[in-house]
Amino acid sequence: QVHLVESGGGSVQAGGSLRLACAVSGSTASFASYCMGWFRQAPGKQREGVARIDDWEHTKYADSVKGRFTISRDKRGNTVFLQMNTVKPEDSAMYYCAAASSNACASDSWLLSSYHAWGKGTLVTVSS
Repeated sequence: QVHLVESGGGSVQAGGSLRLACAVSGSTASFASYCMGWFRQAPGKQREGVARIDDWEHTKYADSVKGRFTISRDKRGNTVFLQMNTVKPEDSAMYYCAAASSNACASDSWLLSSYHAWGKGTLVTVSS
């Protein structure tokens, strides 16, 4: 069983930066093969995919964050990062880390049900 804990959220002004981290523990022997994703959910809105990275470190981003956010993974440290630059008020949300089998990263969709483990989230608030 995989346990995910997010950190790094906080309050930041528009145009600023934040770096989120997701620490993976538990059954980490397969971590290197996981499809790891970052999702976010703003109040009153559905949870949406933000970025994901596969075992070959190929990445995919939502159109709304392309060019501003970067996902990366430290396989030795069992950690996934989300570098958020030039943030906007519309980036304000609870950010969640999730793990899936490698097949999830091969899909064109951001199907939440494909992810078998989720963290509890870290809150990001961007002020204008």
